[in-house]
Amino acid sequence: MSQQTHSHIQHETEIAVVGAGLVGATMALALADAGINVLLLDASPVTAGELGAQPESYDPRVSAITHASQRLFQQLQVWPAIEAQRSCAYNHMHVREADGTGQIDFDARDVHTDSLGHIVENRIMLSALQQRMAEYPNLQILAPVTVTAYQQVAHSGTALKAELTLNNGDTVQTGLVIAADGASSPLRSMAGIATREWDYEHQAIVTTICTEQAHHNTARQIFMDEGVLAFLPLADQAAPQLPQRYCSIVWSVIPSVAESLMSMDDAAFCQALSNASQHWLGSVQHTDKRFSFPLRQRHARRYHQGSLVLIGDAAHSIHPLAGQGANLGLADVHVLAEELVRARHSGRSPADPIVLSRYQRRRQPNNLSMMVTMEAFKRLYAEQPLPVRWLRNTGMDAVDRLPVLKQFLIRQALG
Repeated sequence: MSQQTHSHIQHETEIAVVGAGLVGATMALALADAGINVLLLDASPVTAGELGAQPESYDPRVSAITHASQRLFQQLQVWPAIEAQRSCAYNHMHVREADGTGQIDFDARDVHTDSLGHIVENRIMLSALQQRMAEYPNLQILAPVTVTAYQQVAHSGTALKAELTLNNGDTVQTGLVIAADGASSPLRSMAGIATREWDYEHQAIVTTICTEQAHHNTARQIFMDEGVLAFLPLADQAAPQLPQRYCSIVWSVIPSVAESLMSMDDAAFCQALSNASQHWLGSVQHTDKRFSFPLRQRHARRYHQGSLVLIGDAAHSIHPLAGQGANLGLADVHVLAEELVRARHSGRSPADPIVLSRYQRRRQPNNLSMMVTMEAFKRLYAEQPLPVRWLRNTGMDAVDRLPVLKQFLIRQALG
């Protein structure tokens, strides 16, 4: 798999994927696995090859991978490499209200399955994807390069192709450009695709912690007036015989609180986190380096324009409340790959509006539904008067006492 770039070369490929993150890399691999010639471009170097030793430090970026996303990785023969490194199956989820008595418990046994999903570090998934990509001669990589222009050009009479201009002077001609270049997607802007977006007025703080007590493979969320705190269990494969006490946290708070938390030394932050979590797992004994980023929701008004189609965060970015961002992007990959393979078999161009509209119809309602649900949760659990809090607690407890509804919610979350 070549990664070298040369000045002023015109590259040609069936499909170009821009963005080699988790969603873009999976998209490129899914197409290559179907026999399609793919060119993957990214602004950062992309290392493809053998898996390294199990990383000692944890990646602060993790995803709660659903069964549907796991099946996609299994189909692409990526999952064994993920498991060989590090992942943590969780079989229980506990959700509670900080200032009330409302709570819900979800258990894998309620739907007769072994787990509700897996918490996996993004770095580990990327490593496994890159190892697998190296096995496909029809998957080429250009990196590091950035796209400076996108246009449609005439090709073979009336047929149109996409042309990308790169910062090194190269050009790429392709039947379709798949934009997986993130929430701020330059390609989305170049194609003139508008978005609906709004600021959550929250910051997310992420890091890895070690707690006094074991997490027992349980994901935990607590809703507070000032935000949401999630504890996502991690595997300590360096000491699998010992109680597992590492968790990744996502703490969504208003900017002033985030600024205060980020300015604390580690001891003060651990104490604040212990208090906020109501000492779920005893005291928080260690924290890795903390990272903070603003939360903003975006949704593209359309998923395709001409010879360009959007997937992942380029099409939709949501609140990390339920850890569904990566899964929504991987579901985009699954559906778009299906439609492009179908188009290839029927002799249609990959940029045929019928093909891309079918992808949009299949994915846009699901993504929009999840975004609306996350926004409703955010508003519901913002600071509210006492009667609304009482209704929240009562509703949460009511769901907890309805097995059929709980089973439905679990199956939806499993994908």
